[in-house]
Amino acid sequence: MEKLDYVIKEFNKWHGREAQARILEAKEDEVIIEFRGTFCKTCGLYDYFDDIAWEAIDFGLKIKPVEVVESEEDFEEGRYVVKYKLERD
Repeated sequence: MEKLDYVIKEFNKWHGREAQARILEAKEDEVIIEFRGTFCKTCGLYDYFDDIAWEAIDFGLKIKPVEVVESEEDFEEGRYVVKYKLERD
């Protein structure tokens, strides 16, 4: 899971003004990640969830978002909890 910590760090480095991610739970084949922020209104919300998967490739991980488990939206802020599946070679 050390690699996944780097993935989150990179995501936050590049998207931190709009969204911050953190790992809530990590299992052998599943990861739950929380996203909080204002999120860019011209970008697709799900692009943020996919960006984690793209960042992971650079660290040799294959993960795929499979479900938004929770969502809370306020006027300018949001919180989303997303379940990812880890793919093994």
